[in-house]
Amino acid sequence: MNEIIKKNGITFGIILGLFSLLFTTAIYAIDLKLFTSWWFGLVGFIFTIVIGFVVVSKTKKQLNGNITFKECFTVYFLAAVIGTLLSKLFEYVLFNFIDPQAKETIKEIAIKAVSEMMEKLGAPASAVNEAMQKAAETDNYSIGNIIFGIAIVLVFHAIFGLILAAIFKSKSNEGL
Repeated sequence: MNEIIKKNGITFGIILGLFSLLFTTAIYAIDLKLFTSWWFGLVGFIFTIVIGFVVVSKTKKQLNGNITFKECFTVYFLAAVIGTLLSKLFEYVLFNFIDPQAKETIKEIAIKAVSEMMEKLGAPASAVNEAMQKAAETDNYSIGNIIFGIAIVLVFHAIFGLILAAIFKSKSNEGL
């Protein structure tokens, strides 16, 4: 692997991970209800997109404007993997060792929100009760669910990375 790609992928992966750590810590300190808010994920997604564009454009510039599709994808995906792993590791430690009660509080908030939404949509009481029971039995911060979450996030990163690579690859490398 090219040293520039490796260095930039690792550096920006750490930046993504640290942003996620700080963002999660801020939300944790401000109000646990924010963990169930739709904009929480949107802010992280937008930041990841911005970092993706920055890391790929910076890498392309450092490679004198000549970057292949594979190099674009690799530098972005390396950063995404490192950032995602740091983020999810922090969430696992925070909600399983530092403050396990917080994950129970978040679960209760989420159950209430799902119940209210289903009732507004006119779902039958049996469906609402079934959904609430299933949610109550789920530990979103268990090691299995964290790993599953990592896999899902990395699939989205891979798709975005492919799009980003198609945009940024050098025109002279179209066959690569």
